[in-house]
Amino acid sequence: MTKQPNATPGSRAFPVGAPKAAGLSRRMDALGVREEDLLEQFVRSGGKGGQNVNKVATCVKLKHLPTGIAVQADTARTQGLNRYLARKRLLDKLEEAIKGKESEARKKIEKIRRQKRRRSARARAKMVADKRKAGATKALRGPVRNE
Repeated sequence: MTKQPNATPGSRAFPVGAPKAAGLSRRMDALGVREEDLLEQFVRSGGKGGQNVNKVATCVKLKHLPTGIAVQADTARTQGLNRYLARKRLLDKLEEAIKGKESEARKKIEKIRRQKRRRSARARAKMVADKRKAGATKALRGPVRNE
């Protein structure tokens, strides 16, 4: 396990496009997160990746020292991309902690909760009436019979 207590300014380059890297640094500045506040550890990850994940420490553990929030990223096969993903996850958690109800994750959870909520009796009755009406309309579409 390799520890890197203070990341050097040159180590901020990630194997992602310039817009994504710039967006990450803007988000870090907005939330007040500095590279000096991050404790970064590299460990070997498991799972898919074959010989690469068995020999190279591609998993990244990132801890924000002032808050104690820690995240781990081992989804990508490269260490550089996992470093980017770990910072992104850490910022998501920090934003959730800071903004609380207004954060994007909270909004998504609330939306899903509203979607799963049971319909009222009046709404169910209206839905059933609409279905019966549609069924009656479809029944009239049958073939013409000569009786």
